[in-house]
Amino acid sequence: MYQATPKQSAPEPGPQAIHHEWRTAENSATYVQSKLRSMKELKPNLTLLDVGAGSGTISITFAKAIPKGLVTAIDLNPDILTRAATVADSEGVTNIKFQQADAYKLPFADETFDITHCHQVLCHLKAPWGVLREMLRVTKPGGILAAREGDLETECVWPELPGLLRFHRLAVDIIKIGGGSTNAGRQLLSWALKAGAKREQATATFGTWCYSERADKDAWAQGIIKMVGAGRVHDLALKMGLATEDELVGMGKAWQEWQETDDATLGMLHGEILIQK
Repeated sequence: MYQATPKQSAPEPGPQAIHHEWRTAENSATYVQSKLRSMKELKPNLTLLDVGAGSGTISITFAKAIPKGLVTAIDLNPDILTRAATVADSEGVTNIKFQQADAYKLPFADETFDITHCHQVLCHLKAPWGVLREMLRVTKPGGILAAREGDLETECVWPELPGLLRFHRLAVDIIKIGGGSTNAGRQLLSWALKAGAKREQATATFGTWCYSERADKDAWAQGIIKMVGAGRVHDLALKMGLATEDELVGMGKAWQEWQETDDATLGMLHGEILIQK
C-alpha cells in the first residue's frame, strides 16, 4: 500500500506524467458522472476501483466526488503510485488508497466494488477483454463498470505541421509494437461482450478530447515536448529504431510551434462504455 508522507509536497512528475496529469474525472469521465451522482444519493459510502490509475489525478477527483466513500487506485508501476499518493496528500484527499496490482489478476474478492473504472488502459493491452472480465468479477450486483478509450486513428490536428504528423506515426508504432490497439475506442463494446457482459447491460457512447484553449494546449504540448526529449517514449523510439534523435528534436519544436499558434487545435474521438451489472 502506498501512503504519502503528511504535509509532503508532490515530487516533480516525469515526462509522461505531465502529459497524463491534465486528466480529471471532470474532463475525462463525464459519461459516468450522472450515474455516479445518482448512486451516491442512494449510497453515500460508495466504493470505487480505478484500474491503471497512473499518477492518480482521475482517481483523486473521483474521491472528492464521493467524500463519504472510498477509492482504491491500482497500477502495476510502484513508482507512479508513489507520486499519486503524494499528489493526493498535497490536495488533502484522504478517502483514497493506492495499491500495486496486476489488472489481469485483481487481488480483490468477487463483488467488492460499487464502481470499477479504467481510462486509457485497455488500448495498451494484448487481451483487454481479460481486464474487463476481472473488473466485472469484482463489481457488485447493481454496480457499474465504466471504461473510456481513445481512438488514435481519429486524431486530427491543425496546423498539420510535419513534426506533429511524424509524432502521430511514432505514437501509433509504439502502441502496436507493445501489442496494443490504435482504434480501441470503437472496440470497447466488442471487448465487453467478449469479457462476458450481456448486450442489454452495456451502453456505448463516444466523447471527444478537444485542445483549443491556451491552458489545455499548454498542458498537452509541454507533456509531449518532455516525452520526446527524455524518458520512456524517447528511449524506446531510439532503441527500436522508430525515430532518430534529430526527428525527436523536430517533433518537440513542432509541438512548441503548435502551442504558440493561435488557431491551433487538436481533437480525438473516445469510445465509452457503461456496464450495469
